[in-house]
Amino acid sequence: MIFLRSLAFNVALALSVLAFSVALLAGGRRLSYRKRCRMGRMWGRLVLWLLKVICRLEYRVEGLEQIPARASIILAKHQSAWETIFLRAILPLEQTWVLKRELTGIPFFGWALSLFDPIAIDRSAGRAAIKQLLLDGEKWLDAGRWIVIFPEGTRVKPGSKHRYGIGGAILAERSGAPVVPIAHNAGVFWGRRSLIKLPGVIDVVVGAPIYTESQKAPKINAEVEAWIEATVGRLPKEP
Repeated sequence: MIFLRSLAFNVALALSVLAFSVALLAGGRRLSYRKRCRMGRMWGRLVLWLLKVICRLEYRVEGLEQIPARASIILAKHQSAWETIFLRAILPLEQTWVLKRELTGIPFFGWALSLFDPIAIDRSAGRAAIKQLLLDGEKWLDAGRWIVIFPEGTRVKPGSKHRYGIGGAILAERSGAPVVPIAHNAGVFWGRRSLIKLPGVIDVVVGAPIYTESQKAPKINAEVEAWIEATVGRLPKEP
């Protein structure tokens, strides 16, 4: 039954991606950025509802009230595709995501993704990638957009961690924008390369903002990593 529910959800997910991508591409940049973001939020909330109805997979959030009013930098744990949907649906409306450039070349999905003005970086570019992140990140923060970054750079299975890239922390040091760390255990239910979506409740914890004025990037990065990993370690590890 879990396999059939997962298969049905994946078909519904693919159809929703295609439908919303076509709608976004049809409107293109004639739509205001805010309207494009509303469509993105609508899609994210639809997918979360489909997960609940088809796979019986829900979520609960602790600390959402801690998100500050001003545009900030989100540094989140990355275990599955689920959090990319959740963050789009739940965070303040206008978001700019840092992502690998290859994603924008995917037919329909990637083309629509480009309409959200992502900071699409070449991960092999080293210093050039950091420079792009800083230039574009400060520009979009000044425009009131939230910057979303997965500091590990790739999906990591539960119980594991990758080195936390320092780019988001450097952006925080340069801009003075607050950093909001987010921890969750989505990978327990939606594996990083798995068709199966297990029923249950994903736990998400939003940390207190880290105010970065006069702080150096290594300290910011270490504080984010310590909080996220300690918090993830306390969350359920079984469905």
